Amino acid sequence: MIVDDEPLHIQGLLRHVDWRRLGYEVPFTAESGDDALAILDDKKIDVLITDVSMPGMTGIELLARCKSDFPHLQSLLTLMISGYDEFEFVQEAIHLGAKAYVLKPIKTEEIEEKLASFRTTIEKRDQIERETTLLKEKVTGSLDVVQDRFVNDLIEGRAHDGALMESWSRLLDLPLGVEHIRMFLIGYDRLDLAGAPDARRRILLADGLLKTVKIGLSGWEGTYIGKTGADEAAVLHLNAEPSDRARMEKQLQFVQEVIREQYDASVTIGVSRECYDWEEIPLLYKEIKHMMANARLGGGGRILYFDRVEAEDYQEYRLKEEDVPEIVRLLERGEGEKAIVRFNHAFDLLLTQKPVSYSYVQAFAMGLISELARKIGLEKQEDGDENILIWKRLIDCTGTEEIRDAVLEYMARFGRTNRREEPGLQHNLIRRIAEYIGDHLQDHMTVKQLAEQFHLNASYLSVLFKKETGRTISDFVQEARMNKAKDLLRDPNVKIYEVAEQVGFQTAAYFAYLFKKVTGTTPQEYRDYNDSTS
Repeated sequence: MIVDDEPLHIQGLLRHVDWRRLGYEVPFTAESGDDALAILDDKKIDVLITDVSMPGMTGIELLARCKSDFPHLQSLLTLMISGYDEFEFVQEAIHLGAKAYVLKPIKTEEIEEKLASFRTTIEKRDQIERETTLLKEKVTGSLDVVQDRFVNDLIEGRAHDGALMESWSRLLDLPLGVEHIRMFLIGYDRLDLAGAPDARRRILLADGLLKTVKIGLSGWEGTYIGKTGADEAAVLHLNAEPSDRARMEKQLQFVQEVIREQYDASVTIGVSRECYDWEEIPLLYKEIKHMMANARLGGGGRILYFDRVEAEDYQEYRLKEEDVPEIVRLLERGEGEKAIVRFNHAFDLLLTQKPVSYSYVQAFAMGLISELARKIGLEKQEDGDENILIWKRLIDCTGTEEIRDAVLEYMARFGRTNRREEPGLQHNLIRRIAEYIGDHLQDHMTVKQLAEQFHLNASYLSVLFKKETGRTISDFVQEARMNKAKDLLRDPNVKIYEVAEQVGFQTAAYFAYLFKKVTGTTPQEYRDYNDSTS
């Protein structure tokens, strides 16, 4: 809106400013502050252009009234027009929130420059408002997003922090005390997804699963639903009464039937044991996943209940596939204290079984020691007697704590041996890597690919290589290429472009550039010099 007590000034702005090109509608106009306030009260105005000096109500007073009487105009962008002798008034206008001013006589290009800047500000502000509104709708207008994040945080072990859990409790109005928790895991059988390679069907299946689970299993107090993968959803049920548990479990067949009828697919559903603490939920999830994976070997579309047999099966899997490799890895890295903590945790879990299986505890200890015996230095003949002694000691143990002590002693010896032999082993490893690099100079191998070749972490390999050789891997590769290039250049039958290819350069030009940078001569000059001295 343009406000000016001189009609000719208003008409000049209307006629000479290219409003449409700048992204504005044709402006409203007013010849006094009172007329302007009447329009501002009724219309949506983004930009106000007003003269400073007007009879009755000045532009300064108009701006002050906009700020005080119209809350919806707090984001109004104001451009003040003033004469040279009115600058003190402009300062006051800026204090009131005016965003720009121009001096008389007015230049059209100056007005358009200010309006273009205003337009950019308005667009950014509108974008922020839209995104903020959308976020509010997602978070507060629908609990689905909040529940989904809550369930995933619990499963991934991120919600155990006291302050974070307190925040979740306030947001979701969680019960004050958790007496028991049960998890339902619903996932498509892989057989069905194997026949659905296109993205459209995968999206349809993922969306259909979540909607069906929400319809079938929500509505009970204490249920929280989260999408844990494209083909899987988890439901947590807190403090459920026996009658609610029974009715909810009946709905599991409903979920399977709807998925089968609507999406021509089958789902397997796993029902967990009860747990009594938030911190057990990651383990709960792993147990059900393991149970469902085993069950699918015999076909999908089943409802499975986690029981004692399943618990023992998962415990055996976890000890073999997770705990033992992790304990060995920690010891090899020199993190003995962490290895002891992990071992004691796994050992204590075995002792929680009722009744405790002594033979199973003994088997776990032997499995760990067998894995350690295969590692660095302990397979040597001179260690054979000690290995026999530890086997005999384990067999002769009469209690679980004796077994624990024997394993901890062996772990300590492994740690000492590993530390003693580590420098030599590192030296041999880097030597083998250096030889491998020399044999594969033609290959454009990254540090990550090189690390994978030797089953190492890329960052660890870089640090170890620099420590052992005093050079980075890239510097070593460059030096090896230059040395091999020098050998090849001594043979006049090998063309220079062939030398470049054999040492891993895609172009002869770049090879020549780098060769001169490193040696001070071009490849041809180096060849000519060696020919003359031979």
